[in-house]
Amino acid sequence: MNVGLDGKTLVVTGGTLGLGETICRLAAASGAGGIAFVGRNAERGAGVAKAIEALGCPAHFIQAELGEPDAPVTVMAEAIVKLGRVDCLVNAAALTDRAALIDGTLADWERLFAVNARAPFFLMQAAAADMKARRAPGSIVNILSINAHCGAPELAIYSATKGALSTLTRNAANAHVADRIRVNGINMGWVATPSENIMQGEILGKGADWDRKAAAGMPLGRLLTMDEVARFTLFLLSDASGLMTGTLTDLEQVVLGAPPRGMG
Repeated sequence: MNVGLDGKTLVVTGGTLGLGETICRLAAASGAGGIAFVGRNAERGAGVAKAIEALGCPAHFIQAELGEPDAPVTVMAEAIVKLGRVDCLVNAAALTDRAALIDGTLADWERLFAVNARAPFFLMQAAAADMKARRAPGSIVNILSINAHCGAPELAIYSATKGALSTLTRNAANAHVADRIRVNGINMGWVATPSENIMQGEILGKGADWDRKAAAGMPLGRLLTMDEVARFTLFLLSDASGLMTGTLTDLEQVVLGAPPRGMG
C-alpha cells in the first residue's frame, strides 16, 4: 500500500516542535512536493527547514502567533505564494493549558479557543477556498484529543476546544465532500511530546520520569508515540485513505465505553 504524498504540498501548524515537526519530517521523507510550516520560534524554524530540505523537500517557515485573529489568513496567503498551491493542511498546533470548571477564567477561554478552534477553522476556510478555486481535491487532518469526549476535570476548557474542533471537522467534511476536499480528525491519546514533558515534569511537578510512571499504568505498558500519530496523519492525507472523510479516529489504547479493568 502506497502512503506516499507524491508531490503534494502541505501546510502544517505547530511544525517547529513535537508532533508537528515529526509530521513535517515524515512528510518530506514520503515524497511531499513542498512544506510550509508554522511556528513561533524563528531559530527552531530555521533548523527544521534545514532538516526538511536535507531530505530533498522544499520548505518554508512561517513565523506566526495563531492566537492573533488575522494570523490564519496571513499564514495561508504566504503559504500559497511560496508553494504555489495547498494540497493538504494539518492543524497540529494547540495550547494545553489547564483550566477546570471551578477555576477557568475568561482569559483562559479566549486564549485556548483562539488557538485550538478559531485558528483551525479559518485555516481550513482559506485552504478550502484555494482548493475550490483550482477545482482540485485536497485533504485536511485536524489533530484533536481523546479529551474531546470528556476530559479530565482540569482540562475543561481544553477539552471543549477539541470538542468544538471535532464538530467543525465533520461539518467541513460534509460541506465539501462534493468538492473532493476530505477532512478527518485524530483523537490523539497520551503522548510524551516536548510540551507535555514541560507540563507534566515541570509545571505539574511530576519529575523527569513522569512518562515512565504514566506508561506503567497504561494497558499496553507504554504511551502513544509521535511517530505513530504522524504515520496515521500521512495515511489520512494520502490517496491510500481513499474516500475517508468526516472520520474522528480514537488513536488510543483504551476502548471508550468499556468498563474499567477488573470490573465485570
